[in-house]
Amino acid sequence: MNRICPLSRQRAVVVAIAVLAMGAARAADDTPSPAPASTPATIASSASGTSSSGTSGVQSVVITGNPLRAEQLAAPATSISGDELVLRRGSSLGETLEGLPGVSSTYFGPNANRPVIRGQDGDRIRVLSNAGASLDASSLSFDHAVPIDPLVVERVEVLRGPAALLYGGSAVGGVVNAIDNRIPRSPVSGVSGAAEARMGGAADERGVSGLVEAGGSGFALHADAFWRKTDDLRVPGFDRPVDGGGTERRDRVVNSASEAKGGAVGGSMVWDHGFLGASVDTYRNDYGTVAEEDVTIRMQRDKLSLSGEVRDLGGFITTVRAQAGFTNYEHQEVEGTGEVGTTFKNKGGDLRVEAVHAARALGAGQLEGVFGFQGESSRFEALGEEAFVPTTHSRQAAAFVYEQWSLGKAIQLSGGLRAERATVDSDGDADADAAKFGPALQRSFSPKSASLGAVWNLDTRWQLSGNAAYTERAPTSYELYANGVHAATATFERGDTAQAKERGRNIDLALQWKDGHDHAKVGAFWSRFQNYIALVRSSEPDFVDEEGNAFPVYTFRGVPARLYGAEVDAGKRLWQGAGSLDLEGHIDLVRGDNLSTGEPLPRIAPLRATVALYWQQDAWSARAEVQHATRQTRVPEDDTPTPAWTIVNLSAAYKLRLGETDALAFVKLNNVGNALAYNASTIGTVRPLSPLPGRGVMAGLRVSF
Repeated sequence: MNRICPLSRQRAVVVAIAVLAMGAARAADDTPSPAPASTPATIASSASGTSSSGTSGVQSVVITGNPLRAEQLAAPATSISGDELVLRRGSSLGETLEGLPGVSSTYFGPNANRPVIRGQDGDRIRVLSNAGASLDASSLSFDHAVPIDPLVVERVEVLRGPAALLYGGSAVGGVVNAIDNRIPRSPVSGVSGAAEARMGGAADERGVSGLVEAGGSGFALHADAFWRKTDDLRVPGFDRPVDGGGTERRDRVVNSASEAKGGAVGGSMVWDHGFLGASVDTYRNDYGTVAEEDVTIRMQRDKLSLSGEVRDLGGFITTVRAQAGFTNYEHQEVEGTGEVGTTFKNKGGDLRVEAVHAARALGAGQLEGVFGFQGESSRFEALGEEAFVPTTHSRQAAAFVYEQWSLGKAIQLSGGLRAERATVDSDGDADADAAKFGPALQRSFSPKSASLGAVWNLDTRWQLSGNAAYTERAPTSYELYANGVHAATATFERGDTAQAKERGRNIDLALQWKDGHDHAKVGAFWSRFQNYIALVRSSEPDFVDEEGNAFPVYTFRGVPARLYGAEVDAGKRLWQGAGSLDLEGHIDLVRGDNLSTGEPLPRIAPLRATVALYWQQDAWSARAEVQHATRQTRVPEDDTPTPAWTIVNLSAAYKLRLGETDALAFVKLNNVGNALAYNASTIGTVRPLSPLPGRGVMAGLRVSF
């Protein structure tokens, strides 16, 4: 039998990656169906964790935004995995990450809950799945959920601050990357897997998930599945506004139940210097919208992902990576009568190709870097009487370069450039007799981004880091073409077809100290936008529909804006003996201002502080946590202040080993005092309808083998 030499196989995979990239790009451009997806473009941080499933494939280095897999980064990043992720898991990404330094959530009830980073949300926060685009409709409306369930995620990475250089204009505020091992990237030996079950909480959740991986002889296979069901969320008694005026007393959030399920299969050919693989996954979620008592959203998303990497090529190019994804997303908004009111569809995909060049001596240091291409194409449709945006076709193509200059272990400098071309086409009115969006129209933009970063290790304990960025973002389809009543927010929203690019500058500085188990980090950031595209109240009269209902008019308008703030994260070991006791805490503060009016920007989280005690001894661990949010009075004229709140959470866990099987049993008691609390980042029309969860006890068991 003839054997293929390793070099020939590497060349073959390089060719396969190139064909995959070209084919994906052509599919994205020629059809309204999914195109390619992006790969792990990385960002390094020492914060990491092991895969909670015990399976291979999840690296310890933070990968989001760091294509060179560096161990030190200029940009702030957080990684959650292992037992920490198991204990933090919520029913959405927003709930899972809520409370991390600089991270809050939109909280349109417990089901539609998108992450907010440093006061920015929507299309300024890039939500990724394995570093590939999550094509959905979650950035269009607060009641649209992200089609990623934390039950099947093995690791979540959060990049705070601009990442537009590597991910485009939709990452000017930050990145959330949900990582699984559906395409194995490392060899798998034998059979391994994990299963998790959980029950309880304020939503009376019942959830199960499981995964199995097997491999050998250069192949690795993966399969997973999950199911989750919740009831209406239980909250402290509150006065819920009702139509026509007045309130009614409630202890549940109306129409907040849900049922989600999904799964995936994937496989790879894996060898010492790379891999080539594919996966298919499906996601289904039926959930109520808390703003409308009789409306249920039926969501479905199917995705094909392809990924490959070849390392140790020799010569100038040492590594080539490519990843492509093809997505078919649809959700229907179903009235209580069973009639479908509006259907949203998003078909498309994205592609990312990276080439890492070899390190070269430059002066007193070593220069290494990466250059690449990113492309996206999607066709979005909103069909029905409540559609407030036309059918649109969006395309982006970009080239980028990122270089890193290391001067020994003391100083690391980095910088990069990105040039992009974005086109957003509107199909206009489907029916000329029902004019709403006007004629077909095309807008094109050429955003550019640049960044400079530095990490300076002052000694073995102290580190100073900083990052400066200039970013540009092309307006989205709804910022350009929206024109209609947005039922979820009870407003009439209007875009501006003459909208200009959003432009901003950002500076991020941090000082970090670490001595054994003790650590502290203080960071500050400042962002100034020349043309911040905000949804602001118009001075024109309310829009009145055919049934006589009045809706305030809001327009997408570019304004000068400023965001700034600080984050403090620290830990101190109080006791070390047979076990250990640690004190942990963090504080974050964000301020945002519309400089054209002098008013605060909307939906900004107030000053927040968390203090926790963490105890561990042998197989046991326990955590007691106090979270406090101050009263948010810095709100625009059309919003109302959010009261302060304090919530106490308790948890305990026990690890056990049975032969080759590891298990983690846990119990959580959240909101011990059953405090009534509201999220300041929630849109004002929905905030009084959906308080934060009340007291709830959840128990679970995770087993890995």
